[in-house]
Amino acid sequence: MAPAQPTATSIRAALRAHATPERAAASARYFKTGKGEYAEGDVFVGVGLPEIRRIARDAREAPLAELDRLLRSKVHEERLTALIVLALKFRRSKNEAQRREIFELYVRRIEFVNNWDLVDTSAPEIVGGWLLDRDRKVLVRLAKSPHLWSRRTAMVATYRFIRAGQSADALRIAEILLRDPHDLIHKAAGWMLREVGQRVDLAQLRGFLEEHVSIMPRTMLRYAIERLPEAERKRWMAAPRATAERPIRASAKTARR
Repeated sequence: MAPAQPTATSIRAALRAHATPERAAASARYFKTGKGEYAEGDVFVGVGLPEIRRIARDAREAPLAELDRLLRSKVHEERLTALIVLALKFRRSKNEAQRREIFELYVRRIEFVNNWDLVDTSAPEIVGGWLLDRDRKVLVRLAKSPHLWSRRTAMVATYRFIRAGQSADALRIAEILLRDPHDLIHKAAGWMLREVGQRVDLAQLRGFLEEHVSIMPRTMLRYAIERLPEAERKRWMAAPRATAERPIRASAKTARR
């Protein structure tokens, strides 16, 4: 008799078997779920990432409809598990129609991909993977969204292109996000700029810095130059600062589910 396919209910039960109140409380603090914080109201049950990844591997045959149910959960670990399984499925699949379905599910449910770990775990594989050989204008739309996590998705998805030796979209999205008001976007953009310098062409990173250092948020700049020689880092950090235009404002509502 063939084993039953994993369902949202069985995956949820597997997660609960590893949950602890202590870890739930620590995760809620770490991921900033307090009033006015970027993940206000998010719910943790207290499952560690190693256990989540093991459960996700065991659930890799779950149907997309069941993963969709899990992705819409109020529980953070359930959404994370769904996204890890979707990324595993996308990576393993040779079926173009299934890969498209996974990408379209991700974009349709992007409001639930609503914390930095959820984005970073899934966006390069699913969004970047699908767009690798396709038109990427959707990234510009996401980068200009009032939704914090859509903007981070646009930036972090370019990691897949960078790994393939392509930097143009990472530089373009980073430029769009130069005046973003949120430090989680500054960190993501700086991270991708650093990767451009490490994996593609250091001259391109330096060219971006030369053009934009005067208006780059300090966090973005620090992340971008992290792997440069110390003397060069000091020079970039000491570069003159321009008077920045007033950044766009994002309401607390757009920064969370």
